[in-house]
This record gives sequence, structure tokens and C-alpha cells, in this order.
Amino acid sequence: MVYYNPKEWFSFIFKVNKADTMRELFPLMLAVGAYAGVVTYFLIDFWHLPDTSLLRKVSYIHQTIGFVFSLLLAFRINSAYDRWWEGRKIWGSLTNNSRNLAIKLKHLVGENDAAFFNYTIPLYARSLRDHLRDKYVPEESGFITIDPQKHVPNQVASAIIENVYKLNKSGVINPEQLFSITAEITSFTDICGGCERIKKTPIPFSYNVFIKKFIFTYIMTLPFTWAFDLKYFIVPVIAFVLFVFASIELLAEEIEDPFGYDANDLPLDNICENIEKHVGEILA
Repeated sequence: MVYYNPKEWFSFIFKVNKADTMRELFPLMLAVGAYAGVVTYFLIDFWHLPDTSLLRKVSYIHQTIGFVFSLLLAFRINSAYDRWWEGRKIWGSLTNNSRNLAIKLKHLVGENDAAFFNYTIPLYARSLRDHLRDKYVPEESGFITIDPQKHVPNQVASAIIENVYKLNKSGVINPEQLFSITAEITSFTDICGGCERIKKTPIPFSYNVFIKKFIFTYIMTLPFTWAFDLKYFIVPVIAFVLFVFASIELLAEEIEDPFGYDANDLPLDNICENIEKHVGEILA
């Protein structure tokens, strides 16, 4: 995730970072600009079509669908941002619930059991992060054995609740305390399910494809309407229009799955480090 000072907006104009869509779109912008130049050459210099050509009437179509197009793009970026923000709220809940669980266990368990929870509670956050990134990072520990072929976060949560039940059977935790602690552990699975729902339920395929086809068709037909007015100045104009529309789509694609490694994805590594730090401070 890119951290920045929102008040220094003027510096953003001249600063280029890896999250800037210009790098990815620049070859396509050159190609579309060249295409617009070729269309302008044939319409004006080769065929010498008059300004009253029927092709100018296509501009009315662009004006009509332009408003609808803007609504579609607004819905696209808003729906993607909703997924990003929901993911951030879910991980915020994981942070709070991890702290609450550690606080509740602090005055109930002995030193050995505290060491177990001090390791497994942050381990759940790390395993969920790696699970959402479709990878497994083995960790050597005497507290828990993980089978990488199975659902790793479920195994960690199962080990935590198993230890809590043992403490209950041995009389260390009474039934009332068990009920309170179990609620926090159950929330871990709810958080995992919420993250999996975001990751495995993308924007509907038909809608995603339609937006891309709409952008392509809109851009490729613009030279036929603007060439008579802008002449060859249409080359940079068309490239810029493509940059604006395609950037919105690229940004939406990036943030609709907020658990990866993209520049605008959630800072899951930092969140996991904070959970480990705070749980360690509580159970130390």
C-alpha cells in the first residue's frame, strides 16, 4: 500500500510511482494516437471529405451515450472501492478481536499457555494473509503442526479452540469465561469467510467485459467525429481520453481484490506485524 500525505497534492502531479497507470497504458496510448492520426489522414487529406460529412453526425451518438458511460464507470470504481473498504474493515475487526482475545486470556492462563496463545493468535493473521494470497509459508514451532494441503487458517483456529477447551476441562477457565472467549475465536472464522467472499466473488464477468468493450468502441470511433474539428491535434487528445477511461478500469481491477501485492492493496503485512506486536505486549 502507498502511504502519502493527502495535503501535498501538488507534488502528486509531477511524481510518478509504480501505481501510476501511465506506465501500463503508454504503449496502448501510442497505438491509439497513431490510429487517430491515420484516420484523420484518410478522412481529410486522402478522401477530402467535407465538414458536412455524415460522419460528423456520429458525434450525436457519443453525446447521447457519454452520460450513460460516465455512470457505468462511476459504478465500476465505486463497487471496487466498496470491496477494498470492506476488506479493510474486516482486517480491522481481526486486529481488535485478536487484542480482545489476548486481554481475556492474560489473567486466566499460566505462562506456558500464554506462550501458546502469544504464538497462535498472530499466526492466524499471518496464515489468513498467506491464504488470501494463495501461498503457504511454513513456520517451525512446537506449538502446532500444519498440513499445507488443508485450510491453514482453520487449522490454526482449531488448535486455539482445542487448547481453550482443555483449559476449561481442567478447571482453569469456567463456563462463563469459556463462552466469552469462544465468541472471539468464532469471529476469526467469520472474518476468514468475509475475506474469501471478497476474493472469490469478482465483479460479474458480463459486466466486466461490457465495460472494456464499451471503452474500446467509444475510443475507436471518436476520431471519425473529432477529426474535422481538431485535425491532427486529435492524436494527443485521443491518447489522453484513453488514458482517463482506461485508468479508471485499471484502478478498479486493482482494488477489487485488496489482498494481493499491488501498490493500492491493503497493508496486510503491517497489520499482521501490529497484531503480533500488540498480542505480545499483552501476553508478555
